[in-house]
Amino acid sequence: MGDRAAVVGAGITGISAAIWLARAGWRVTLIDRGRPGEAQQASYGNAGVLARSSVVPLAMPGLAWQLPRLAADPGGPLFLRRSGLGRLIPWGIALMANATEARARAISAVLARLTTDAIDQHAALAEGTGPERHLRRGEWLWLYRDEAAFRRDARGHALRQAAGFACRPCDMAALGRADPALGPAIGHAVAYPDHGWITDPGAYMAALGQAFAARGGQIVTAEVVAVAPGRVTLRGGAELAAERIIIAAGIWSRPLAEALGLRVPMISERGYHLMLRNPSAMPPVPCMVAGPRVVATPMEGGLRLAGIVELAATEAPPDEAPVALLRRTLRQVWPGLVWTDEEVWMGHRPSTPDSLPLLGEIPGAPGVICAFGGQHVGLTIGPRLGRMAARIARGLAPDIDPGPLAPGRFARRGRGA
Repeated sequence: MGDRAAVVGAGITGISAAIWLARAGWRVTLIDRGRPGEAQQASYGNAGVLARSSVVPLAMPGLAWQLPRLAADPGGPLFLRRSGLGRLIPWGIALMANATEARARAISAVLARLTTDAIDQHAALAEGTGPERHLRRGEWLWLYRDEAAFRRDARGHALRQAAGFACRPCDMAALGRADPALGPAIGHAVAYPDHGWITDPGAYMAALGQAFAARGGQIVTAEVVAVAPGRVTLRGGAELAAERIIIAAGIWSRPLAEALGLRVPMISERGYHLMLRNPSAMPPVPCMVAGPRVVATPMEGGLRLAGIVELAATEAPPDEAPVALLRRTLRQVWPGLVWTDEEVWMGHRPSTPDSLPLLGEIPGAPGVICAFGGQHVGLTIGPRLGRMAARIARGLAPDIDPGPLAPGRFARRGRGA
């Protein structure tokens, strides 16, 4: 068969794995229901931020006491729908088992190893191929109502500082001059230096797909219904043979991996974006509005507001309430903004109860490699995760310890993994 690989999933992790394998001289087939950069992919609709400092896990100490308040708060970032509760409950129990000081510190340290070089990983992936024009570097602003609200966020900022990411307080007068549309609801802000963002995630992904094809990579538009060692089965019965198979299909990876006997306690944290076309103003760099955890990112196509955690069944239709929160946040923070047109989008973050992706060969399925579960940092870590998956496919060790990301860790540790 030779050095032939199949990559299932054309999001940022999958396209990264495919490109790095192609650069190593492998014959690679990339398979997805849509082309790279199309709207059904989380890589299309994310906030676009390369959030190097996103090292705070979802499960933090005190989460059990905060969840009821968050779920009941219409101005908060969490929306809970009854659909899909059967799967959400065991995932939530496993999540709570990670909500300790020791686990939060341990998980944060692993996340830091994945996120710290994110901008360099994107630059290496895109170098000389055209997609690099969509990469920007700059600060990552966090906006607060006042200094007291910032102090209440101290635990997360402390984890970031422990990982080497120190923020600086902003001069509010200078911030107002840089962003004249910013309203009086924001009284305090801090900046994390040396971050980045993608100015058009969809176009960036499409350009990466074109770069892969230019290297001789094959892109197959089809639905994968089963994976087995040496073989990928498509809807309709067609089969593709491959020496190595990388599953990098986000939330859709779960049934493929579970059919091979792997326990995958992963749910969709559904996220939304509101894209404003031709806005009257835009912030110069990405901003996190800290209360509702809404991100505002300046892009080539306009201003994108994104975020929200909606826990619901994967197949449930989009809801109006999360989009309404995005609109309220916009009006509170940039009250005078106007625009000509808008796009609303909903997608799926593949989230594990320990906030870490699955990376490595599936036990009992030689040659089948997991590379999924990027949760809120999927775009940030995708090039690194895909590059490490490509190394594993080639029989090489990743450049960081893959142990905490092992696909079989949930079976070993049980519910609290």
